[in-house]
Amino acid sequence: MTLPHEFWQDIAPAGTYDTVGPFTDGYPAILPDGRELLLPIRTLPGDGTHGVAGLICNQASFAVLDALADMLAAIVAPLAPEVIVGVPTLGLPLAEGVARRLGHSRLVPLSTSRKFWYRDDLAEVLASITTPERRKSLYIDPRMLPLLENKRAVVIDDVVSSGQSLTAVLRLLARAEVTPLAVAVAMEQGQNWRNALAEANPAWPGLVHGVFRSPLLRREEHGWVVAQA
Repeated sequence: MTLPHEFWQDIAPAGTYDTVGPFTDGYPAILPDGRELLLPIRTLPGDGTHGVAGLICNQASFAVLDALADMLAAIVAPLAPEVIVGVPTLGLPLAEGVARRLGHSRLVPLSTSRKFWYRDDLAEVLASITTPERRKSLYIDPRMLPLLENKRAVVIDDVVSSGQSLTAVLRLLARAEVTPLAVAVAMEQGQNWRNALAEANPAWPGLVHGVFRSPLLRREEHGWVVAQA
C-alpha cells in the first residue's frame, strides 16, 4: 500500500504496476515513453462508488514536475508558441517549466486574486471538480495584454476534468481577443470535459493535448475498475 505522501514522487519503469485492475489505492498512468506514474484514487462525493485518480502538482517531487514539463514542452514545441499562458494555481509551475524549456524569458499568468487595477470585462467565473462548493473568478492582468496581442499563444494547465475551469480560461482569453493554438495539460481525467468544451465552442475540444490520461473509476467488490476511459 502506498502512503498518501508517497504519491507523485517517482516515475516507475514500464511494467512496474498492474495496469488492468482492479486497483486498490492507486492507478498507474502510462506516460508517452511507457513509464508509469502512480496516482492516488479519490472517491467522488455522492454515492461513494465512483472515483478519480488525482494529480496535485505542488505535492509532486521536482523530478516528476521536470519530467511532466519536458513532455508538455515536447507537445507544444512544434507549434512554435511565442507566449505561454499559465493557469492558476497548479498549472503555473508547469507553465513556467514549459516556458523555460522553450527559451522564453517569461510567461503570462492568469490569476484568481483580484488586484485593484483589474477590470470586470477581463474576468470569468471559475469552478472545478475538486472545489465544487467554491465559486471564484479568473482574471487576466490588463497590463499583460500587449504580450498576447497577435501572438502565437499556448495555454498550460495541470489537469482537465469536468471542463468547467478550462471553459472559463478560454472564455477569458476570448474576452482579451486571444485564440490559443493549443491547450496542453499534464492529465486528461475522463472524457466529460469534451462535452463541456464543445457546448461552449465546438472547436475547443480539439485544442486540448494531454501528456497522459486517467479514467473515471467505479468501486466494485474487489477494488476499483475503469468506468469510463
